[in-house]
Amino acid sequence: MPGLSAELVQQLYRTPPDRFVAARDAAVAEARRAGDPTTARQLARLRRPTVAAWLVNLLAIRRPELVADLVQLADALRVAQRELRGPRLRELSAQRRAVVGALVAEVRKLAAAEPDAPPASRLPLAEVEATLNAAFSDVEVAEQVRAGRLLRAASYAGFGEVPRPQLRLVTGDDEEREEERPARRPGPQRGRPEAAPRTDRAAERAEQAAQRAARAERARQRRALDRELAKAQADQERAETELTEATGQERDGVAVLDRLEAELAELERRRAVAEQDLSRAKLARRAAERAVTVARRRAGEVEAAVEALAAEEGDADAGGGAAD
Repeated sequence: MPGLSAELVQQLYRTPPDRFVAARDAAVAEARRAGDPTTARQLARLRRPTVAAWLVNLLAIRRPELVADLVQLADALRVAQRELRGPRLRELSAQRRAVVGALVAEVRKLAAAEPDAPPASRLPLAEVEATLNAAFSDVEVAEQVRAGRLLRAASYAGFGEVPRPQLRLVTGDDEEREEERPARRPGPQRGRPEAAPRTDRAAERAEQAAQRAARAERARQRRALDRELAKAQADQERAETELTEATGQERDGVAVLDRLEAELAELERRRAVAEQDLSRAKLARRAAERAVTVARRRAGEVEAAVEALAAEEGDADAGGGAAD
């Protein structure tokens, strides 16, 4: 898009999907106000990505060096797959699992830093992982991932999509048909005497023997390649099983963590309520203590007054008796 800046596109594709349309429409309106209808039309053609695609785009935009490492490893894996190099393929497959796992963890961190991102328990990390794995078998997906312009998650269908050498299976029927096919004899040439029939038959037998040896060698190579391919596919299936199990364990761990965080939040809420109740109880106790102190003091004062009055009455009675 010649009239559209890469910075603006990255800014839009960094925006969470639920705010993408509003941000895009605002950019379109701004371009129209600036008198740039070409950029406005180009912006209007941008489509909102899914949440999984947005997470992959966020990874490509925020951490392009990690995505570049993924693309480089994907190229090496495709070369090893085409050449059917078993040891190298197993080594690179182990690296692929480690790289994809690290990238998924990085996606989780990037999403946690985004204020409007979905909660961790609702992140489609399985789709993110499938998209990253698809980049290893599909060059187009790898380029979309690196560009940070992915619109939807991609599915991983294995390395069968990578171009492989075209090998033809040589069977016994092929050999019989080859032997039954009459050999083409060169016709007589002018100026040269025709070779003797015995010489022709010897040359034919030598040629047929060479053809059989070549077919046998190709069959041997094919059997060796089939064994190597079967081993590589078994390693791949085992690795995919481990990946599925690890993904399930990660998902279970996220669910447990979310549940514990919810329980912790509830405990914190109950603790705050209990602290408030305790504070009110302390205040009530202190008020009651003050009331008791005041009441005791008042009771003491009244008792003293009563005693004083009783003493005065006693003195009065004693004085009256003396007068009599």
